Amino acid sequence: MRILFIHQNCPAQFKYLAPRLAADRDNEVWFITREGKPNLAGVKKAEYKLARQPTEKIHPYVKPYEEQVLYGQGAARAAVSIKGKGFVPDVIYCHPGWGEGLFIKDVFPDSKLLNYTEFYYNAFGADVHFEPGAKFDLDRVCRIRAKNANNLLSLVACDWAVSPTRWQWQQNPPELRSKISVIHDGINAEVCAPVDQAELKLPDGRVLRKGDEIITYVSRNLEPYRGFPVYMKVVERLCKSRPNAHFVIVGGDGVSYGAALPDKKTYREELLKQVKIDPERVHFLGQVPYPTFLKVLQVSSCHVYLTYPFVLSWSFLEAMSTGCVIVGSRTPPVQEVVVDRENGLLVDFFDDAAIAAQVEEVLEHPDGMAHIRRAARQTVLDSYQLKHCMARHIGLLRDLAHGRMPPGEKPPAG
Repeated sequence: MRILFIHQNCPAQFKYLAPRLAADRDNEVWFITREGKPNLAGVKKAEYKLARQPTEKIHPYVKPYEEQVLYGQGAARAAVSIKGKGFVPDVIYCHPGWGEGLFIKDVFPDSKLLNYTEFYYNAFGADVHFEPGAKFDLDRVCRIRAKNANNLLSLVACDWAVSPTRWQWQQNPPELRSKISVIHDGINAEVCAPVDQAELKLPDGRVLRKGDEIITYVSRNLEPYRGFPVYMKVVERLCKSRPNAHFVIVGGDGVSYGAALPDKKTYREELLKQVKIDPERVHFLGQVPYPTFLKVLQVSSCHVYLTYPFVLSWSFLEAMSTGCVIVGSRTPPVQEVVVDRENGLLVDFFDDAAIAAQVEEVLEHPDGMAHIRRAARQTVLDSYQLKHCMARHIGLLRDLAHGRMPPGEKPPAG
């Protein structure tokens, strides 16, 4: 089988899948990505760069699409270069979010195109207008509709698509859901596993150990979409009520989703002006190497995961896989995974008092939470384990390569 992966930030969702397929000598695997991205074992790489930056004074509704067209152009030119070397894929697996899949079927019209449909934007019922008291904003609604131009064109162009959770699948237009399968990327449960004597060395040399009171929080960046402002209020409360607790916070000062603050201010800096905490017990680690991230989860007494109704973080399932007791927001798609008081604890996203009280319950009854830890890991083993998810992805790619179309997902009952 000849497979072409496309993602502007190689390897991203294809970190395990692309090398796994390349390890089979019957396969030839290529990856199209932007310049300077990592190499993958056995995978040939074609890099591209944007021909130019988007037009400065273009209409704001159109600017994202123009940038996506530039990404699509770059990916298409890279595809022409590998086609010139004699490579024509049986199947292409593309994350189209940046526009890289827009023109790929024009280069390879006979190849099957599988798209990773991560998130289709909606003005209501998801992340936009989620804030309490959010008022109708016509300009914002119109921008959301225009923002989906790339998503819609990509969905129409592809032969099939994959969405990682059922809630994310449901965000797509009803007319197109029948060509989308729900398959998660997969969690490496062998690596993300509990460690009885886990330790975490802090930057100042102190060592935290499993069994200490350690409340953990992880996000790529510390921002509202992942509940960071709410979490800092929780930390303020718990600093007062739990004098022995430590708070380990992983995440950078950038903005992955939503709006940035003006004048290059960071949410961390601004919130530290608003809350009173004990700096000796609140540890901001920034963005850390993966082994350190795992140690954070493995020492955790309680892991807080908050999110707008949006893309589900890998770290959430990785925390469950390591046996963390999750205190999570009662928002989709968290609710798709967590059954309250069975494999985690659910709370209102904006209620910092209730979140703090739930964390305190976890800390007060560590033995009583053992069944939740076991159930959290079992959830990943049953439904999100890497080897099972990977087998489904490979099966889907093989079906498409041989012209076999999957049955698709069924709508919810009732």
